[in-house]
Amino acid sequence: MTGELANLFITLDWITAIQVVILGFIGGVLSGFIGSGGAFFMTPGMMNLGVNGVVAVASNITHKFGKAMMGSKKHGEMGNVDKKLGLFLLLTSLIGIRLAVWINSLLFHGGGDGHGAASGAGANLYISAVFIGILTLVALSMLRDLMKNTEEGTGPSKKISEFLARIKIPPLISFKVADVKVSLWFLMPVGLATGYLAGTIGVGGFVGVPAMIYVFGVPTAVAAGTELYLAMFMGAWGALNYAWEGFVDIRMTILLLSGSLFGVYLGAYGVKVVGERYIRMVTCMIILLCVLSRAIAVPMYLRQLGFLDISPELDPWFNNGSKFLLFASGISGVVMILFNVFRAYQARKKIHLTLSYGRANP
Repeated sequence: MTGELANLFITLDWITAIQVVILGFIGGVLSGFIGSGGAFFMTPGMMNLGVNGVVAVASNITHKFGKAMMGSKKHGEMGNVDKKLGLFLLLTSLIGIRLAVWINSLLFHGGGDGHGAASGAGANLYISAVFIGILTLVALSMLRDLMKNTEEGTGPSKKISEFLARIKIPPLISFKVADVKVSLWFLMPVGLATGYLAGTIGVGGFVGVPAMIYVFGVPTAVAAGTELYLAMFMGAWGALNYAWEGFVDIRMTILLLSGSLFGVYLGAYGVKVVGERYIRMVTCMIILLCVLSRAIAVPMYLRQLGFLDISPELDPWFNNGSKFLLFASGISGVVMILFNVFRAYQARKKIHLTLSYGRANP
C-alpha cells in the first residue's frame, strides 16, 4: 500500500459510526422517495465527518448496490420499474463510471500535500465543484417548473419530451411500463452522464431521474423505480472499480446500509401516498440546501491546495458550518416526508374503518 493510501481511512469511533448510520437512514428515505439513491446527501455528509472525498464516493457507490436492490424490489412490487429502459441506459453508464473512477483517482494522487486532511484535496475540490454545478442546475430547473405549474396535481413539463418525440431517429425503442418510445441515440448520452456522475460524486439519479421525466416523458414514480433498478448494476460496477484502486471503506459501506435499508422502504411507500408535486418540491428544497452546504466547505479545500491564503484555524468552522446545514436539510426533509406519509396512512386507515363500519351496520 502506498504512503498516500496507508492513512486513507479515518479512525471510526462510536459517535462517528452513529452519524454514518443516520446519514444512511436519511439517504435511504430520500432514495425511496425520489429515486436519487440519496447519495447527494450521504457523499458530502461523509466528507463532513472527515472521510476523503474519493473514499466517500467509493463507499457510497458500493453500498448503493444493496440499497438499490431493496428499493427497486419495493418499486417493482408497485409496478414502477421499467427493466428494459434501465438496461438500455446501462449500456453507456458503465463507461461513464469507469471514466469517473479514472479521473478521481488521478486527482487524488495529484492533489493536496499527501498528509492528513489535505491529502487528496484536489479530488475533494473537484467532487465538490461537480456536485455544486450539476445539482444547482437540476434544482433550479425543477424550481422553475414548479413555479410555472402552480396548480396542485399538475405534472412536470412535457415540452422537451414532446419535441424529441417528433424527432424519430432510428432505432426507436419502445418501453411498455414507462409508456414511451425513445431513440437509442437519446438514451446513450443520458446513460453516459448518469454513470459519470454516479462515479464522480455518487449521484447518478439527479441526471437519470430528471432525464427520464423531462426528456423521455416517463412518469415520476416509474422514473424513480427504474433509476433504482439501474443503480443496482452501477453500484456493483462502481464498487469493483473503486475497490481495485483501494478506495472502498467497507466499514462505511456496512454502516450506511444498516440505516438506509430501513429508510428506503419508508421512502418508497411515500411515493405511493404523497402527491407528485410535493415530491418535486421537497426534492428541490433538499438539493439546494445540500449544494449550499458543500459550497461552504470549498474555501477549506482551496486553502489546502494553496489557492487561498487563509488561516488553517478556519477549517473547522467551514467544515462544521457545512455539516450543520447538511444535517439540518436532510433531517427537515425526512421529517416533512414522514409527516405526510403518516398523515396519508392515517387517512387511509380512517377510510377503511368507515367502510368496515358501514358493512357491519347495513
